[in-house]
Amino acid sequence: MTPDRRPGVTPPSAQARRDALERQSRLTKPSGALGRLEDASVWLAGVQGACPPRAFASPCLVILAGDHGVARAAATSAYPPEVTGQMVANFVRGGAAANVIARRVGAQVRVVDVSVDADPRYLDDLDPTVAARRIRRSSGSIDREDAMTVAETQRSIDLGCLIADELIDAGADVVLPGDMGIGNTTVAATLIGLLTGASAAEVTGRGTGVDDVTLERKRQAISIAMDRGRPHVTDPVALLACVGSPDIAAMTGLLGRCAERGVPVVLDGVVSCSAALVADLTAPGSRDWWAAGHRSTEPASARALDQLGLKALLDLELRLGEGTGALLALPLLAVAADTLAHMATFDDAGVSDREH
Repeated sequence: MTPDRRPGVTPPSAQARRDALERQSRLTKPSGALGRLEDASVWLAGVQGACPPRAFASPCLVILAGDHGVARAAATSAYPPEVTGQMVANFVRGGAAANVIARRVGAQVRVVDVSVDADPRYLDDLDPTVAARRIRRSSGSIDREDAMTVAETQRSIDLGCLIADELIDAGADVVLPGDMGIGNTTVAATLIGLLTGASAAEVTGRGTGVDDVTLERKRQAISIAMDRGRPHVTDPVALLACVGSPDIAAMTGLLGRCAERGVPVVLDGVVSCSAALVADLTAPGSRDWWAAGHRSTEPASARALDQLGLKALLDLELRLGEGTGALLALPLLAVAADTLAHMATFDDAGVSDREH
């Protein structure tokens, strides 16, 4: 499963970005009048290495699924772990919110069971390939034990790299990381707290919509897990092994590999943000290849985006995960590309570009 030699991250095209900024200055509008659309168009030009950029033609959503021992042991979720496997089957059947939105925006959906706590035969009647590369069944409860071994962590990262290679080789021109896993916001908040210097109270959110009692249990579990993980903050692999999970480790590999191969990524919510923080450590410079699809209601998400220097394209008060926010950002990115490509310039339209 070990991928080819990791090549390192080459920055997006500085020349294409300069060309995009120059073209923006000549379009028939006041400078900056299209706000964040202008920023998005410049990012698109850089990651595509062309000005004007184009709307993405082959987007692919990858839902990486896994269960987290902390949800069962510390009761940090409003739903039982059995829901993860049930939702994976729902994705395969095409019935989840992510499937519906993906069909509307023209994105392919791929589902990978990385560490679901279910008999791997649960998908035999649907698609047994989904669980064929599973790393392990669930992960350890990070408030009292390691999530996985270092070897399992590396295998998870390698799996993410391999998935990225497969998608890109098949023609994906943008990758959207999605997640599914009861307890994953507990793990994500722990990682984000450690890597941003925030406290457990500052990163703990309601996730699946937990009540106040469960929220306090979740905060306590995150606080203890952060204490366990703090000695490993300078070692990404050891950190993931201690307080991460196989699905987030696989997402880390996916994000870094996409950047290494020069394929852009639209991040989703708090889970992909936690993986992004780790991936930018394992593959420095990766953040330049990412856009933030939306601002999650989870407080840890904003902390991670601030540290990455990314501004969310949308704020729809989403907290579902699955890649839904990233999918919803695709039409906005298409509009950003189209305005830069197809708006008339002042010279084209015979319009004065100066105030009188």
